[in-house]
Parts: sequence; structure tokens; C-alpha cells
Amino acid sequence: MSEKLILNADICYRRAEEQAVEYFQILKVLVSQKNYISTLTKDIQSWKHNHIRHHFFSLGKQKTTSRGYHPYIRWLDYTGKLESYLDRSISYIYMRDLGKALGSPDTQLRVWRTVDTLKNYLIDRNNKHETFSMAGLYRWAQKEGIETTMIWLLDKLKTVSAKIPEGMDAVHAQRKLIKIIAGVIMHVLEEMEEDVSPEKRIQKLDKAIRLGYAYGLTYPFIDDLLDSNILSSAEKRRYSDLICTTLITGTVPRLGNWTGKNSNLIRFIHSELTEAFDYIKANQRETNRKNFFEQAYVFFLSQEIDRMKDLKRTDYTNEELYIPIILKSASSRLIARSVISAPEDEGFDNRTFYYGIYNQLADDFADLFDDMKDGAVTPYTYYLKYHEKRKDLINPFELYWAVIANLIHNVYQSDPKTCEVILGRAINGLKRFKERVGTEKYNEVMSLFALGNPKFNHLIQKMVRKADDVDFFDKLLRDHIITILKEEQKEREEFLNIFETVRNEINGMLKIGGHNILLGDPIIDAANYSLEGNGKRLRPIITWFMGVKEYGLKKSAVGPLLKSLEYMHTASLIFDDLPSQDNSSSRRGRSTLHMTYNIAIAELTGLFLTQKAVEEQTFLEQFNSKTVLNLVRYSAKMTADMCRGQAMDLESKGKSLTLEQLNVLSFYKTGIAFEASLVMPAMLAEAGESEIDALKKYAKHTGVAFQIKDDLLDVEGDIESLGKPSGQDAENNNSTFVSILGLDGARKEMWNHYCLAVEALQEVPRNIPFLKHLLDYIVNRER
Repeated sequence: MSEKLILNADICYRRAEEQAVEYFQILKVLVSQKNYISTLTKDIQSWKHNHIRHHFFSLGKQKTTSRGYHPYIRWLDYTGKLESYLDRSISYIYMRDLGKALGSPDTQLRVWRTVDTLKNYLIDRNNKHETFSMAGLYRWAQKEGIETTMIWLLDKLKTVSAKIPEGMDAVHAQRKLIKIIAGVIMHVLEEMEEDVSPEKRIQKLDKAIRLGYAYGLTYPFIDDLLDSNILSSAEKRRYSDLICTTLITGTVPRLGNWTGKNSNLIRFIHSELTEAFDYIKANQRETNRKNFFEQAYVFFLSQEIDRMKDLKRTDYTNEELYIPIILKSASSRLIARSVISAPEDEGFDNRTFYYGIYNQLADDFADLFDDMKDGAVTPYTYYLKYHEKRKDLINPFELYWAVIANLIHNVYQSDPKTCEVILGRAINGLKRFKERVGTEKYNEVMSLFALGNPKFNHLIQKMVRKADDVDFFDKLLRDHIITILKEEQKEREEFLNIFETVRNEINGMLKIGGHNILLGDPIIDAANYSLEGNGKRLRPIITWFMGVKEYGLKKSAVGPLLKSLEYMHTASLIFDDLPSQDNSSSRRGRSTLHMTYNIAIAELTGLFLTQKAVEEQTFLEQFNSKTVLNLVRYSAKMTADMCRGQAMDLESKGKSLTLEQLNVLSFYKTGIAFEASLVMPAMLAEAGESEIDALKKYAKHTGVAFQIKDDLLDVEGDIESLGKPSGQDAENNNSTFVSILGLDGARKEMWNHYCLAVEALQEVPRNIPFLKHLLDYIVNRER
């Protein structure tokens, strides 16, 4: 190895291992002597008075989280339980993620402030967005002045999500990444001085988001990837060696020649992780850097040791089972602190080191059946498989309670709040497991892991059956985020499937026939040439979805309207491309119409398609004639307004426009067409006026967002992706969102209109996921 070593790997790991062995010996003594049982029995007897309701009327007030995130928060607020619920939840997060001692007056004050802020946020009826939606995240970023950072993050999350290979859980990867970023932000906010200047706060939050992403990226692209079956055994060894070299030398080695089906994936990951690693390193204090590498190395190596275990082996010792998980669970939390170079208060290292296995054992118990299915070795799966043959194996459930006793009384000095939170978390974990697997399966598991003391075991199970008010906000939020991500993934797949299916259907109905076979018909030929281009068919697809899926109209009935919209749109493009207007040489991946035929034919074809669009609307024979007449009248007005918009665009060439003028121009050029696509099917379905108004508002902001994306692509896109030359706006000296606001400013304006469009959707008296995903498609498209 030619690189300079920045740490002695063997000494580093051995030192951490010695500390883990010492800790494990303490736990072994507690388990063997069972003296933790009497201590915890007293703790639980005291704890249960606040969690078991004895009077009759409480039976009618039993809560359920099955109603969902928002109803449950409202229920807690209505019953006056929200504050105590948030108090134990935030206290737990301060203890687990920030390594704080809950007995500290300073920590209690900070917890109280956080609870108060979070409570006000949760019950604020003016909140228009899901916190973890793209619109919600961007609105938060606007308040903090970090819009550019959030746009960067949203682009990164989109890219990572697209690169998660089949065989890995994309939802889990996204959730974990979001959680890590949120955790680092929380660390930074916790350390931030109250009188910090706005500029300094922006800098700190920007760095927190980028550091959180950089650190969080290791979970999908190191941990999850190595746990999966994506890479071959040889690839895993090579990849692991590369990571070890990075942590030992502080420099990412070159990837070299990586061949095979995973080569593109590995090249992307190597590039992204290199960028992330360099960012972490560049933003650490020199004094913290060595500590970061040591903890990262211990974390990775302990995971590797754990990962290499084989459930078929019968001879693992208790030390081999537990020492690596003590190390990885402790070092994972220590890394998060060292990533941001945060100062550590007295006792932080010890609290964090001793705490880790508590969380790990709880997680391993929750994942018991998944781990057994995957053949993963954890203390639970190994005990489950070999406890009858190996009487020397420590019962992990027993060790779990020994860890709890040690934490409460030896690490946190019998602090009442700590006892309350830890016992609540433990009982909550068992209740959630029971609810997930069912009572019968739960009882079967409990009989296998039953503690040696029947009386204590009975007490725990009684708490699982009867204890109330042991729910935690982070668990509710976790379930909520998973639900959102899964729903969005399903809706996105449905959106793309519908998009492509309907696009193909529309392509099949657009060709215009009827020309003279002997003489030919240059106008019809030219029209079909324009229609055959690789168009997105965005407007008729929107109309199809709204008409058929939302309003229940027959496909055959709305067919003429779909053709009408695409004929009108294609006509507008033909006119737009003419030398007298934008003078474009290519469109939809091939030569524009006036370049293929001539200017006169192009002009006549545009006029012809405009009239064909009107003609198609007269074939809407299955609808009320007055409704169709109103639709034709509306369509004529929209066409006139589009002409005015194009004229405004031509008049503006070479002139400096204000942002307000450009917004108006964009609506006339693009927003009107989106409005027509939404309003026309609504008119046919005889929707209410308020619904149509909300759709118009959505269309206005969607159209502007679309135009801004076009302006961005004109600067950043390439001809192969766009199907037309880029840089035309600058060449023609056109005022665009980019020329007025710059690239960053244009991106901010696009996301602002994205949020305004999402907010407009909330005024529509029906849930239409398609329109939300249409927005996502518009701001994320490459052409």
C-alpha cells in the first residue's frame, strides 16, 4: 500500500474491542447473577402507575394509531396527551441520538423548548404540506433561506433513488438517508447558539444537510449493498478492501478496471461516495479527523465481522456474537457526532458506548423473522436455532433487560426520567412486535425467549397487555414516512405506466387520412410528418387521465378531444419554429417542418391543424350540445390567448423583461395549454365552478414551472436529450428566467411555483395523485 497510513488499524480496533469485552463482562455477570431482576421489578412496579388505567371509563378511550399519522396527532391533542407524548419522545431522542443525560437541567430545558416548538407545529392548521414531501421540505428551506441547498438535496435524493438496484429496498434506503440527514440537522441545531446571526445559521444548516447526505449515503451504498446479493463474493471482497483502504489512509483509491454487470453501478457509487468522503474530510476540524477515521473503521470492520457470520456454524461463542454488535452500535452513533465536529459534554462517550447495544438488541428482536429468512446471524436468530443444543448460549432477551438495568442505574445514575423513557420504549417495542406478528406468534416467541424468572416474565407480559401511553413520535413518524414513500413509489409507477400506455394510444389515433392517393396531399403529409415526431403528448395525456380516470368519461367519448389538443399543440410548435418566429432547425429529434418542406407549406399546415382541432371538438357527440358549445367557445378563447402570448414573446425578443412580465408571458405561452387540458374534461363532466377555478390555479403555476424547466434545459440540456438545439434563447437574445434570475434563481422560482401548484391541488375537492406526479415529472424531466 503506497498511501500514507493515518491510523494503525489493528491497534485502533483492538483498543475498541477491549472496551467492548469489558462491557460484555459486566453484562454477563448481571445475567448470571440475575440481580437485575429485583431492581427492574421495583422500577416497573413504580412505572406502571402512570401507564395502567384501572377505572372503567378509561376503557372507552383506548387509542389506536391505525387511523394514521394526522388523526392520531389530533386525537392526542384532543385528549390532552400530546405534550406528554412529545416529552417522552423528544427525551428519548436526546438520549439516543444526542447522547445527553436526561437528569441534566440544561437538557430538560432544551427538551421542553423542542417539545413546545414541535407541538405548535403539529397543531398548526396553516401547515399546507407534509413535512417530508418535496413541497414541505422546500417551504421549510425557504423559511431558513437555504433553498439552493434543498434543491441540491432533492436532486441528489432523486438520483440515488433511481440508482438503487433491483434486489435492494429502495424505500428503506430513502427513509434511512432522510433519517440520517434529519439527525445531523438536529445535532447542528442543538449545538447552535441562540444568538447566532441569520447568515451563520444558513451556513450551518447548509453544511448540516450536505454532511448528513454524505454520511447517510454510506447506508444504502455500503451497508445495504454489502448485505444484499447484488455483488458477487469476489466483488464484495474487492469493494470491502477499497473501503478499508480509504479509512486507513484517508484517501479514496482509484476504482481501476471494474467489469461485469455491476460495473456502471459501482462506478456511480464510487464517484458519489468519493465526493461525499472528500466533503466530510474537508469540513472537519483537524483535531477531530483522526477520531472520525478511527470510529468509522471500527464501525465498518465490526459490521464486516458480523456480516461474514454463517448461521450454519454451530460453534460461535457468546463473545463472538455480542462483541461486534456492541462495537458497531456504539460507533455508529459516535460517528454522527464526529462528522459535525461537535464538542462532547462530560460522559458523552461512555453514555453513547453503553447505550448502543440497547437499541441494537431491540432492533434485532423486531427484525427476528426477516433475519431468520435471510439467514442472518444475530443473537436472537442464533439462540433460536441452537439454544437446545448449546446450553452455554446467553438468552439475548435476558441480556436485553440486563442492559436496561445497567443503563438506568449505572450509566444514568437512577434518573427517574431516564427510567420512565427507557422502560416505556422497551414495552412499546414488544407491543409493536406483538401487533405486527399476532398474539399467537408472539406468545410462541416469548415462550422460547422466556426469562429464567417466571414472576418477572409475567410482569413484563402484563405490561405488554395493559400498559398505555407508551407510544413514541419517532416510531409514528417512521411508519408515516414509510407509508408515504411506498404510496409515492406505487403512484409513480402507475403514473409512468399510464403515461406510456396512453401516449401509445394517442400516437395511434393522430394520423390524418383522406388525401388523394394519386395526386398526394402535401398539407396532410406535412401534418402527419409533424404529428409523427417523438412528442411527449403531455396535454392529451392529462385530458385522458382527468376525463377517463377521474371523471369516469368513456375513452371513446373523449377521443376527439385528445386529438384536438394535440393538433392544436403541434400547430403552435410549427408556427413557433418558423424563421419569422424562433427559427428552429429541429424539433422532436428531427428537422422542423419548414426545413423539410418549405415555409409556405409549414404555415398552411399550422393553419390546417388549428382547424382540424376545432373540427374534432364537433365530434364530441356523446355530450350535451350546450356543454360542447361552451367547450368550443372556451377553446377558441384559449387559442386566441395563446396567439397573443406568442406575439408578446416575439415582441419581447432582445428586450429585458421583469420577472412579473415573464410570469405573465409564461402563462400565455404554456400555462393556458395546461389549463385547457384540465378544464375541458372538467367541463364535459360538468364539474363545479370552484373545482374548475382550483384546476386553473394549478395549471397556471404548473405552466410557469414547465417554462422555467424549459429555460433551464435550454442552458443545461443537450441536443440528444432535448430533440432540439440547446442555447437558442441566448442566441436569440430572449429574456428567460435564467437570464433574469440566473441558474440558481431560476431553480428557486421553479420550485416556488411547484409548491404553489401543490397548494392549489389542496383546493380541488378530490385527491388526484396523477397531478402531483405530473408536477414531479415536469420539474425532473430531461427534455
